[in-house]
Amino acid sequence: MTGSRGRTDKSSLSKAEDAVPPPEDKHYHGHRDRLRTRFRDSGDTALADYEILELLLFRLIPRRDTKPVAKALLDRFGTLSGVFGATPALLQEVKGIGEAVALDLKLISAVAQRTLKSEIRNKTVLASWSSVIQYCHAAMAHEPREQFRILFLDKRNALIADEVQGRGTVDHTPVYPREVVRRALELSSTAIILVHNHPTRSKRSRWITHKHAETLRKSGIFAIA
Repeated sequence: MTGSRGRTDKSSLSKAEDAVPPPEDKHYHGHRDRLRTRFRDSGDTALADYEILELLLFRLIPRRDTKPVAKALLDRFGTLSGVFGATPALLQEVKGIGEAVALDLKLISAVAQRTLKSEIRNKTVLASWSSVIQYCHAAMAHEPREQFRILFLDKRNALIADEVQGRGTVDHTPVYPREVVRRALELSSTAIILVHNHPTRSKRSRWITHKHAETLRKSGIFAIA
């Protein structure tokens, strides 16, 4: 009986040991500290793009080696701008990126866009043209479908409103000059900037944008396309 009980105890102990998970591999913790130190001491110029992204992902994915995830994101989307411009659904196609992390990345993108937009709000837009281009690029460059955005300006060429007037397909978006004029009058806008992305680089789409600008000029509203 004693021998049988002893064998049973040893068997139970063996199963219990098998049930204990192996120690967590924390080899990346020292790497995280070194990366933070490099950023603290030398700024972002000391880091490659994947390292900047990896440093950010430390916060979003605290218990995982984030270097492979950062590299996979850049492999998929090409640039940091491409990563932050990607839709949540596309981000989640990358191994290691769940819904929560995808939404966090989009939140960071939204903060960046708001920061750029603040640089042109209540300022003479035509005197801050590079800021306008930077903001529009951040807001629209990676949109998978065509989007027609309008920046409404006052008589001092300061920004009154920034509105998306239409969203379409990959190579077409409907725009109605009459509606643009109506909205400009509602805002007492004397000039507008038409911004239109071209996911497929369609020449016809660009030609239509310039035709809309010409139509609006004839209506008495100064338009830049």
